[in-house]
Amino acid sequence: MIIFEIVNVLFIVYQVMIFGYILLSWLPQGRESPIALFMGRLVEPYLSIFRSFIPPLGMIDISPIVALIALRFIREGVFFILNVLLGFV
Repeated sequence: MIIFEIVNVLFIVYQVMIFGYILLSWLPQGRESPIALFMGRLVEPYLSIFRSFIPPLGMIDISPIVALIALRFIREGVFFILNVLLGFV
């Protein structure tokens, strides 16, 4: 159904934004660009949840990896709820 496609695309776009934001953080002054600032406003609230209880390992921040894994579980949960609400389960 179309609702599943829309939800799936939204999750994919958000995952790509997280990846892009992470990659921009490796570039000098990468987070100061207008697109990075826009992405930061959308991605940082979600990432900050994981940064609050996952400390960095040296200079490596693994919270985005955990955030992406959690996003995958959230996606599956949303699909399950949609299946139940639409009567497919």
